[in-house]
Amino acid sequence: MNRKFALALVAAAATLAGNAFADDITIDTTPFVSTQSRAEVRAELDQYKRAGVNPWSNQYNPLARFESELSRAQVVADYVANRDEVAAITGEDSGAAYFARSEDGTDATRVAGRPINAQ
Repeated sequence: MNRKFALALVAAAATLAGNAFADDITIDTTPFVSTQSRAEVRAELDQYKRAGVNPWSNQYNPLARFESELSRAQVVADYVANRDEVAAITGEDSGAAYFARSEDGTDATRVAGRPINAQ
């Protein structure tokens, strides 16, 4: 008797639990106003076709023909020169300790709210 009652209770709970319905579709009624004329859009499309690319494709890579003006060695040297500063600025304190250091190389720190040229 208890099994039948428990089964009936589970079945009733499942049917009375209610269904979850998705929200209504939101329709944007703002009218679209183009910033380009039809001729400008066609000219841009023709330019892409002549170049052999489709900017609306999933495989479009705008950097496919990119050539850097710097050598790899120059980029690595720039990274090495700036990595301590970048690590300090992107650190846990968002660079507060880095910016509080004195610019003349001493260990003196600046106090927030006090101008540098104060006597």
